[in-house]
Amino acid sequence: MSNDSTTPSNDGTLMGVMILTRHGDREGFYQDPLTYTASLTSITPLGTVQEFQLGQQLRGKYLNSHSPLFIPGIAADLFDQTQIHVRADAGGELGVIYDSAVALLQGLFPATPSFTTTLANGTTVEGALGGYQYVPIESVEPANDVSLEGYTNCATFDAATLAFYNSPEFLQKANDSAHFLSLLPPFLDGRPVTLVNIYNIFDYVNVNFIHNATFANSLPPTFLQQVRDLANFHEHGVFTSAQLNGIGNIAGRTILPVMIQELQAIANASNPLKIAYQSLAYKPFLSLFNMTGAAQQNPRLANMVNYAAAVVLEVRQPAGGGDAVLRLKFKNGTDEADFTTYNFLGQTHDVPLTDLINFVTPALIPSTSAWCAACNNTQDRGCAALTKAAATGQVSRRDGLVERQGLAERSTVFADESVGYQHQAMISPVNAGLVGMSATLAMLGMLMLLGFISVGKGRHSRKDYSSLRNIRRGSIFVKIVEILITFTNYAVVSSILVRLSSDMDHSIPTAVLQCLGYSNELFCGIMGFQYLVRVFCMVFYSALGA
Repeated sequence: MSNDSTTPSNDGTLMGVMILTRHGDREGFYQDPLTYTASLTSITPLGTVQEFQLGQQLRGKYLNSHSPLFIPGIAADLFDQTQIHVRADAGGELGVIYDSAVALLQGLFPATPSFTTTLANGTTVEGALGGYQYVPIESVEPANDVSLEGYTNCATFDAATLAFYNSPEFLQKANDSAHFLSLLPPFLDGRPVTLVNIYNIFDYVNVNFIHNATFANSLPPTFLQQVRDLANFHEHGVFTSAQLNGIGNIAGRTILPVMIQELQAIANASNPLKIAYQSLAYKPFLSLFNMTGAAQQNPRLANMVNYAAAVVLEVRQPAGGGDAVLRLKFKNGTDEADFTTYNFLGQTHDVPLTDLINFVTPALIPSTSAWCAACNNTQDRGCAALTKAAATGQVSRRDGLVERQGLAERSTVFADESVGYQHQAMISPVNAGLVGMSATLAMLGMLMLLGFISVGKGRHSRKDYSSLRNIRRGSIFVKIVEILITFTNYAVVSSILVRLSSDMDHSIPTAVLQCLGYSNELFCGIMGFQYLVRVFCMVFYSALGA
């Protein structure tokens, strides 16, 4: 562990950084101690300042050309959308986390008079608010993307939490802290005073200690820290597991796949990504520090991180070449002036990115379908669609978290295509054939009804065959029948081709080529039937004209 100011800068090339931050100061907040569903809250002016100052500090380190940690090639003044990717958790504290990201980015990429455009008439226009820069932020909705809040609506996580509350360790802690807890009711405005509810007790005490002078002056000096210590015990027990793939680590197991993808993108010299930033609640930090062994090597990381805390994973190219390595730095909010370098994965130096990937991969939850299985959920957050698709034998090509292409592009959030399939069941080959056959028989029946076709051995009047008017009338009508049949079959074939091209991501020409090259029975059979009908009409037309 070393202070950031003493970290050597000549040990390789900095390729880019991944930034993880907790939101800034907010108003009061409640979350269910079993399911961790949360109430509405709002960021405070203090919270925006904390995040803005953090953004300024990060800018001074990584976007300042005079800094030894400057990221080579980054557009430091006017941001380049291909070089930065930002995600913000839209659940839990709701807008607090997103607003925190906005505030941090104001410090990271401040307004600049360089943000201008020259119009066709020669007028130069500066961006609003003195050249304010609008860095895109991906709002990660928990209902659509499980990566940043893998722990909600998760039955196995809830069961593990309940088991923790009934564990000997928890019951012993509750017994040991019973006397202290009995002293808290006068300060809690009627809130339940139990160890199970200790996070909400801590949050209430902490928020009021910051914002309510009367409360802060009346609270005994040691009470805030004592409540914090109990909350740290509580949250660490809920959001960690001794086993790497334990359900308590789910907040880390769902965010790590996205982190790894972005770290790999930064390490790829041909990829323009330089900064990957994720704005979070405190839960993923507990799981990540536990899964990577950082908390075991540095026990102070086993606690909840403060408001505006930040982790920076520097991606470096070693001076001697070889695979990219990671350097972990952490600053615990405004309590600490600078970042400190921490060891992880049991190592005492920079960690190869491949080591991290190889170590955590067996425990990852990389998709919504994997999350549904891990959480035993068949209803929520996309699981209902996946369950229905599995029951009907339909396979979804995109079942989860985030689909990225090169990670220089904006990510595409959950878009399970199986949902669309439920209302667009394709026509079976048998039914498709029946459609074409029915159309043919209907037209032939009409022809027979009107006397243009006769069946059986009945005799025909010589006058009927010699009448030019009847021949012409029959010829015209048969031609109409041929056209109607052709258009009917083309309509069926076209609808099937369109459906196939939609469901298989193929264009119609590609579908036709499939017919010619691979004999797709669904539409090739109908096309063959159509041509059979046309041949029949041509023969019949020739007979009438004979």
